[in-house]
Amino acid sequence: MAGRGFQLSDVSETELAAFGVHLARNLCAGDTILLDGPVGAGKTHLARALIQSILIEPEDVPSPTFTLSQVYETVRGTLWHTDLYRITSENEIEELGLTEAFETAICLVEWPDRLGVYAPKDALVLNFEAKNYDTRNVHAIWTSPRWDKLKERVHAGS
Repeated sequence: MAGRGFQLSDVSETELAAFGVHLARNLCAGDTILLDGPVGAGKTHLARALIQSILIEPEDVPSPTFTLSQVYETVRGTLWHTDLYRITSENEIEELGLTEAFETAICLVEWPDRLGVYAPKDALVLNFEAKNYDTRNVHAIWTSPRWDKLKERVHAGS
């Protein structure tokens, strides 16, 4: 099946946060978003805005760089925010419980290249490209029909 997608160009931090909030409105258990891109490209910024917009109780949303995973209870269900930067082996993915979370929770995964064979095939992939200090490009790519309406909703602003 051919991939589908779109690009958001020259996105500011404010626009990136708004895109995260938009994504959050449509998430449900079993949805995975893979956040790919270099350090400082906006992955955690988008994840933080997305998570904060659907938390049941407001709380700080730190980067999970050192904890590897943070789990939140949201109005859309349990959400895992995982940063795999420090993962050195695919075996650690199972030890984290991430493979089970892919089926039972909403998952946001930074540094998804570390997933290897465990990468969900129906995930939404967001590739971040830092343009300069203030803007970035975000390429959204997917193969699952689950995400087909995303492009329409983004361009319609709903």
